[in-house]
Amino acid sequence: MILLPGLLFILWGEPARCLAEGGGFDFYGEIRQYAVATNTVYVATEEKLYQLNHDLTLVRSVTQRGIIESGEHVYDAQFHRVTETDHWNTTFRVNVLLPFVENATLISCGVIDRGCGVCELLDLEDISSVLHRELFSVGPQRRNSSASVGFLVNVEKTRTETETYILTAIQKDKKNPDKIHCPSSETMNLHNTNNKQMGLIFSYSGDGYNTINVVDDVEFVDGFQLGSIIYLFSNLPQSNKVRLIWLEGKTSKIQTFRSLRGATLSISDGGGGSRLEASSVVPGGPPVLWSGVFSVDGGRTNTELVLFDISPDLTGEKDKDPDFCTKSSCTDRITPQPKTLKPKKVLFRQDYMTSVLAVRQKAWMIFFIGTGDGQLIKLCVDKNYHTTCPRVLYKATDDRKVLAKMHLDPVDLKHVYVPFQNQIKRVAVSNCSTYTNVQDCWSAQDPYCVWCGSKRSCTFEDDCQDSDWLSIPDDSQQKMISHKVVKDNTGQITLTIKTHVTGGSEALANFACQFSASSSQLCIMNNAPPQFPQCTCILTNSTLPTEGMHVTVKTKLGKTRLTEELKLTNCSDIMGPPTSDLCQQCIEAGCSWSTNSCSWRSPGVMEDSVCQIMVSGMNISKPEISSITPSVVSFYGKNHAVLSGNDLKDVTRVRIKAQDCTQQESPVLNNNGVNLTFHIPRTDIKGVVKVCVVLSDGSCHGNATITYRSFPSCTNIVPRSSWFSGGRKITLMGSHLVFVEGVMHSHAQQEVRPPRHNDFQVDLSAHTHPHTNKSNL
Repeated sequence: MILLPGLLFILWGEPARCLAEGGGFDFYGEIRQYAVATNTVYVATEEKLYQLNHDLTLVRSVTQRGIIESGEHVYDAQFHRVTETDHWNTTFRVNVLLPFVENATLISCGVIDRGCGVCELLDLEDISSVLHRELFSVGPQRRNSSASVGFLVNVEKTRTETETYILTAIQKDKKNPDKIHCPSSETMNLHNTNNKQMGLIFSYSGDGYNTINVVDDVEFVDGFQLGSIIYLFSNLPQSNKVRLIWLEGKTSKIQTFRSLRGATLSISDGGGGSRLEASSVVPGGPPVLWSGVFSVDGGRTNTELVLFDISPDLTGEKDKDPDFCTKSSCTDRITPQPKTLKPKKVLFRQDYMTSVLAVRQKAWMIFFIGTGDGQLIKLCVDKNYHTTCPRVLYKATDDRKVLAKMHLDPVDLKHVYVPFQNQIKRVAVSNCSTYTNVQDCWSAQDPYCVWCGSKRSCTFEDDCQDSDWLSIPDDSQQKMISHKVVKDNTGQITLTIKTHVTGGSEALANFACQFSASSSQLCIMNNAPPQFPQCTCILTNSTLPTEGMHVTVKTKLGKTRLTEELKLTNCSDIMGPPTSDLCQQCIEAGCSWSTNSCSWRSPGVMEDSVCQIMVSGMNISKPEISSITPSVVSFYGKNHAVLSGNDLKDVTRVRIKAQDCTQQESPVLNNNGVNLTFHIPRTDIKGVVKVCVVLSDGSCHGNATITYRSFPSCTNIVPRSSWFSGGRKITLMGSHLVFVEGVMHSHAQQEVRPPRHNDFQVDLSAHTHPHTNKSNL
């Protein structure tokens, strides 16, 4: 049962204020832009500009309020920042925020009320020091433009000379044009970054004026530069396409734009119907791997994380794209269709994904995924593009949306900055220290974590003082130590042990194995010596006991000792109906499962995944699930849920499998063959989980879902005061109140009237208790 403890209304008092969660920084006003450089985080909100240390401690902040002094024309107006207490009549709203580390400056450009664009050049170490300010439009001129991007690019003028420019890609809203009388920016522009460049600072002219225009409306999502190639990603809503543009940053601004080539990114066979929500390039390469969050349902609910190879194709003709061109009009041209790029892999499916950050750790790719309901999820992908179980690193108790761009802490590379509407959280990339033994450390399948032999603890690799450490291999594995049993034509039985780890030089150089059994000598004397990563034991006896043989294998890797208890069984004796349990027994014995039977033969699937898809061998009707009530619950789960369907009489438990691979089973409480009751367990992840019903042979049937959502939260209470005698009807307003079954008031549970709307914003009614004195509750 879910209760709202400590009813948050007030008796004859002032309303309480909510306290922010720890581990982050709360800002005054909504975040408009933020950027990270060296050891500093810069954040522009509606009201202030902040300078923070990399650990999110405040260095200084300046107000964005100021005085606008009118000139003869709108674009002649002058902006002057004022102090917090001074009179002000305009606000500087930042649309472009770029740390220029090589120049020790912070470029801040945006718009002001009753004026045009403003650009400031600030001291990178002290944002209160304005090095240069002028009225110039860099980036979008509207106050709110989330479909425009701006970033620094380098253009190689000669082999020894490189110039840095600001590239802006701006959404041109035809229904709401830029301010009248203000100079208009084109779709794509290259602006100067200093006064030594031809045309002076912020100018987009210099070595000749050129730009890129677009046929239809465009929504830019992301952009970056790798080497000399500039990448730009956008949505074209009218044609329902996702486009990638390549530019070569060479020679001049004009030649950079004229090098235009492009491709269409398609995640469906039809080539359309998707929308790019967020983007992150994967470090390393070639090839150039890139990840994108795509919505696939026309809205932004059903989202997928997709991996592409976006290595530039520079063989096609320049400036022959059907959607983008360097001319004033792109409609009067006949051009070929651009090439279509298909995904290498759909990595992850999760509702409401809003952002992604990709990093590399050795051979692994790691994706940090933000969601619209306030989660940070980590997904690890090996060199073969196999994914491990996703882990939730952080979840908000409410449904705050993670904004589209996340960054890695550049100082320690061990934290991710997660931006919300008016807050940034600094979340650790891993929780290695929570794993207390070598098996748990390895089973976490986390490329950041190593088992440090000298410390006997799970840590980051650079926290282990020597090279005596173990970690997961370059490819995803189910077990840390696996074994197989092979019987050759002569009847000789060979037991092979393989360790699935990587390690430091000291650990790998001290590798040894020891086989032992409770009976006589297990292995023949002339066994091959151990050679990392495996050891072999040729059994002295070619016949195994009917009851099997218990074998202990001790493995040494540096200072770390691993012990594996095995039971060797005659593979041919593992017989019975081809059920999932029998298959699992065969695989765990080190035998091969092939053609629905267990054998000594080497060919066969040596993974337990084949057992999970087997159909039950029991001669009973297959159960079916038609519904689960309730099917939407909070993190706490729900007791006495009802599962309905057909042929349920032989069901013994209900299995619930989450996207993070955690699997829980609940026993059946009551069962009449059509309906059964069970407890929906609590969980740590928001989202959809799969449900099936389990028979006595271990097989699982049916395909239903349960959705976990946030805790109930209270945002307002009306009225906020009551009389001493109590009995006053009050209404609680908030989110997810549909999950509330009672209200605690003065340590006594109150019955509640169910919410009026089964939605995020609902009303909940209760009555107050009598009280003996005036107080706040």
